[in-house]
Amino acid sequence: MAETSVSLIGSRAVLFHAECPFDLAHQQRFWAMSDVAADWDGVREAVPGMTNLTLLLEDVPHNLDHLSVLLDALWHSGVRKDVEGKLLQIDLSYGGDGGPHLADVAEITGLSVDKVVELHSAQDYTVYAVGSHAGYCYLGGLDPRLETPRRKVPLTRLPGGSLSVAGLQTGVSASTGPSGWNTIGSADVRFFDPFREPASLLKPGDRIRFNPIKVAA
Repeated sequence: MAETSVSLIGSRAVLFHAECPFDLAHQQRFWAMSDVAADWDGVREAVPGMTNLTLLLEDVPHNLDHLSVLLDALWHSGVRKDVEGKLLQIDLSYGGDGGPHLADVAEITGLSVDKVVELHSAQDYTVYAVGSHAGYCYLGGLDPRLETPRRKVPLTRLPGGSLSVAGLQTGVSASTGPSGWNTIGSADVRFFDPFREPASLLKPGDRIRFNPIKVAA
């Protein structure tokens, strides 16, 4: 049985975390928990994350133990939410200036550059959660053969639209910022626009398919 924990984030936010596998079935449980908890008294917003759920509260909680019991019971109920999300196809350029670590990933995994591209673009990826920075999607579905460690020296400035991998995750940066992942490509896509409704292009349960249009070793 997965261990769970509840902790405060600041004064009016609570983080529920479960020690569970990083897979779709468990993420569906967090999606379901989010829907239920969003209707609880005193909850302004419920936000599913990677193997966790954040509750933004109206007031400072005076009984965290009671909230912990509710969240723990909801998690162990096993309820899941199956989402038939939309599919977004993204044209991607692998390698070159926009993917400076493509050769590194090939070397780490023992695969050819072409095989890395083939495996990475072979399947659809499900959006497990949206966070880190506005519009950024944590994606599930990376081929285990592409698993790599985070970089020892992070990049201080990675352009928006950069595609990176680390561990068993992959994702496209929604805006310019630092990154410790291995950047293997780039795309022309805007995941977040404050003047668009909704501002975030994708939500949990949506899918992404990468179409390789160029490969530069």
